[in-house]
Amino acid sequence: MRSSASLTRIIVVANAVVITIAVIGLALMPGEPRPHARPQAGATVQGSAEPSEPTPVGQPPGVVSTPEFAKQVRANEAGLVPVLMYHRILAKRRASLDRTPAQLRKELEKLAERGYVPITAAEFVRGEIRVPAGKFPVVLTFDDGHPSHFGLGPDGRPLPDTAVGVIQDVAARHPGFRPVATFWISKEPFGLREHDAQAAAVRWLTDHGYEVANHTWSHPDLRTLKRKKVKEQIVRLERLLKKLGAPPSQTMALPYGSLPKGKKPARTGSWDGTRYDFAGVFLAGAEPSLSPYAKKFDRGAIQRIQSNGKKGECRKWCSQYWLDWLDRHPGKRYVSDGDPDRISIPEKVRGNIIAKRGLQVIAY
Repeated sequence: MRSSASLTRIIVVANAVVITIAVIGLALMPGEPRPHARPQAGATVQGSAEPSEPTPVGQPPGVVSTPEFAKQVRANEAGLVPVLMYHRILAKRRASLDRTPAQLRKELEKLAERGYVPITAAEFVRGEIRVPAGKFPVVLTFDDGHPSHFGLGPDGRPLPDTAVGVIQDVAARHPGFRPVATFWISKEPFGLREHDAQAAAVRWLTDHGYEVANHTWSHPDLRTLKRKKVKEQIVRLERLLKKLGAPPSQTMALPYGSLPKGKKPARTGSWDGTRYDFAGVFLAGAEPSLSPYAKKFDRGAIQRIQSNGKKGECRKWCSQYWLDWLDRHPGKRYVSDGDPDRISIPEKVRGNIIAKRGLQVIAY
């Protein structure tokens, strides 16, 4: 990883690139909605372990970590976590941010084969990383609530070429790959305009372990707005989510990755009598995120990686580059100990974390 000053410059440059591309992509965005789901695949923990209390849908039981066990699985919960950013999933790409269903499937298959297990953005920022011992968390995030992300067919199942349809299918083929993701939506989630249809979509997703959260009401560049307008944008979307039956957002993604002036209004504030307080606010690029246990983890500006190949600006910014980089630098990657109640790390990185969550630190 780079120095703090260098990282700040990288964030500014990378987000500027993403903002420019996103503006073009949004201008081209089609308005038509696209409304096969498979049973969720449970995962089992390998190695010697004792099951703990029941865990949420799709998550493996925990283990009780010890220094010996942590060393055996090479646990490093101070390591880097890829938070992947997706936008439209289209049969034919219209902007560089777009991915096809085939490209999404190929990337998810690669993640599953390499030992990655999806968690939601909310689980990540809360430090509730229930991933089998020796495996790696990955956060799949989808911006804008586009019709290509989710739609229910006449049989009540997600359509196969939507993001959710692909995730469910990959999980069915790879039992250790947990079918969850985070969808940050705006005022017309998944291209739906009728309240009942919106509520049905949100209900299906949250019932199946997916996170649906705040991406502002009308997707403005928050840096151009006054503080009061920033808060209004966030609160109006929170009120919509409440009407649709979703829990209060614990996370939000910044439109275009653009922080408002003063930064704070993006994470906490109130408007018209309604308060919000996010556990994490996510940028639009351009590196793996620090562990939520790391001292330098910034909840108000969490890094993401654009899903893409290695062409153009993506030579060193996007998912293909970073996933390969993490394979080449396994000591830098977050490796789970399988124990949600303990933070297991190599002794040499003990000084890099803060254990303020009441979690026991296991150093080896």
